[in-house]
Amino acid sequence: MKKISIVTPTFNEEDNIEKLSKCISDEMEKHNYDYEHIIIDNSSEDKTIPIIKKIAEKDKKVKIIINARNFGHVRSPFHGILQSSGDATILLNSDFQEPPELISDYIKEWEKGFKIVLGQRSASDTNPMTDLGRSFFYKFIKKISEVPLMERTSGTGLFDKEIINQLKKISDPYPYFRGLLSEISSDIKLVKFHQSKRKGGKTKNNFYTLYDTAVLGIIKHSKVPLRLITFIGFFASIVSILIAITFLFYKLLFWESFEVGIAPLIIGLFSVASIQIFLLGFIGEYVMQILTHSRNLPLVVEKERINF
Repeated sequence: MKKISIVTPTFNEEDNIEKLSKCISDEMEKHNYDYEHIIIDNSSEDKTIPIIKKIAEKDKKVKIIINARNFGHVRSPFHGILQSSGDATILLNSDFQEPPELISDYIKEWEKGFKIVLGQRSASDTNPMTDLGRSFFYKFIKKISEVPLMERTSGTGLFDKEIINQLKKISDPYPYFRGLLSEISSDIKLVKFHQSKRKGGKTKNNFYTLYDTAVLGIIKHSKVPLRLITFIGFFASIVSILIAITFLFYKLLFWESFEVGIAPLIIGLFSVASIQIFLLGFIGEYVMQILTHSRNLPLVVEKERINF
């Protein structure tokens, strides 16, 4: 009998995880597959850990990984996926924004031969401004990326064991998961779904986490920003040289009457300074990723495992 692994990352999900575990169990009863449900908890501060431990006591198919600390929304789910042992692995969030019924849709597409099946939001009940910002980001990164990245996906979906084995070979301590999938294969099946509001608890996404994900995707999968920095620097240097030559001749021709003026100095100084600061900041993002890789830290450090 083939085996399906379902990975659920949690952080402060006391209102959702027990219901989700039951929904996953009910959904898997519809299929003739063995399964394991891996819950990887990012050191929750509420009652999530006691709840998942009770679930694991009653159901040995539920396996628990508890992280030593909160390792963030990028690293923890990826680590959980790498611990799966099934013929296919499904990543499903614990907030019910992706309905558990998607499991059956993913499995159907996998049975047809697709190695990667991703959920794609066709509509969303979330904040319209956030959704608009995400849509703009997906279109932007798709334009500048070296590989075709999928729009309106969050990385949740199904991945064949062959894909998981490829991911295990990649040494990346801070991966952009959706980008890695596109790097591995372009044959990705999209399953559309309506994204609901979070069922319980508070969202863990904020401006910083969304910015972190966006910048991570750009830096990991596009050289365009660095090329753009080079072009801007080259163009700015040409303009600066032309302005300098112009004022030099202007001074030589009108030596007695020449006045530089405060306005051009202030405008020029602040314009150049603002461009330099912005470009240095973006270069700093790349340097930060180099530092992250050079430190060679693990994705997460586990505190405890149950039912493995």
